[in-house]
Amino acid sequence: MSVTFPDNQDWLDLVDEEIVDPERPIVDPHHHLWHNRRVGEYLLKDLRLDTDSGHRIVKTVFLECGAQYRRDGAKHLAVIGESEFVAGIAVESRKLPGAEIAAIVGRCDLRDAAVLDEVLAEHQKASGGMFHGIRHAGARDDNKDVLMIPGQAPKGLYNDASFRAGVKRLGEQGFSYDAWHYHHQNADFYALACAVPDTVMVLDHFGTPLGVGPYADQRESIYEQWKVDVARIAECANVYAKLGGLAMPDNGFGWHLADRPPTSDAFIEVQNRYYQHMIECFGPERCMFESNFPVDRFSLSYKVLWNAFKKMTSSYSEDEKHALFYGTAARVYRLDN
Repeated sequence: MSVTFPDNQDWLDLVDEEIVDPERPIVDPHHHLWHNRRVGEYLLKDLRLDTDSGHRIVKTVFLECGAQYRRDGAKHLAVIGESEFVAGIAVESRKLPGAEIAAIVGRCDLRDAAVLDEVLAEHQKASGGMFHGIRHAGARDDNKDVLMIPGQAPKGLYNDASFRAGVKRLGEQGFSYDAWHYHHQNADFYALACAVPDTVMVLDHFGTPLGVGPYADQRESIYEQWKVDVARIAECANVYAKLGGLAMPDNGFGWHLADRPPTSDAFIEVQNRYYQHMIECFGPERCMFESNFPVDRFSLSYKVLWNAFKKMTSSYSEDEKHALFYGTAARVYRLDN
């Protein structure tokens, strides 16, 4: 299914809230940027519209999304175009007040050992030193026709010996691995994390519990198995958790179809149990809140999303809050080095 990102600011503005804890410094460790005739654009001006909406966003991390690949030259270096594209935008972000784009997580085929070191070096060069890791997503589901943003990974990627060797090489080079997959792939990710214990891994989007198509009436059974799966994953000390990305349309909460977006309280009522379980399993020192914008922008505003994060952790200690909103992300992506 193809997707076009909507110009939905008027709809988002139907819900306005006073900023909670406005002085708290935040690293947003997961957003995208693109300029694409098919899906629209989300560039610095659009990112700033969100990050400047009231919360104190200090730094951000760009995550690969297939943007601006090179059209010429060696095929395995096409992905370097994305790092070049984002690095240029990052320079502009540093010239203006507001959030600095401080790191890039790029893309490459981790199975291709013959060129992997070259691609990593080229990412580092093109990014001006901002390149800190790779996301070669494992997301795959046979129900692509019902998913708004279907994963494109081959079957069994996490169990592929050449892929595991590539993830191992990332760690040897000092880079991290971001993982995106669906809930029914959590066991395979656990096996990957166990097999490559020396590479820092980041579990994106809660392992994406799906809630559309054949999964629409299975939320509770999926949730119960998901709790078991993420508790096992948390036993792997090399894995960190991103808390966010659970408002994508494919999660099945349906907010993007409503007359009004949810308030932060409405968001918490439905999703708090996922967040609290993850924090309980991983601990604040291995968790980081993420926006996953503009994808989660389908469902609610940046202002409301971060208000929800702050409200659901209002009883936490100051050290725990700092870890969740800034410290863990800064440490994993080496932002304060």
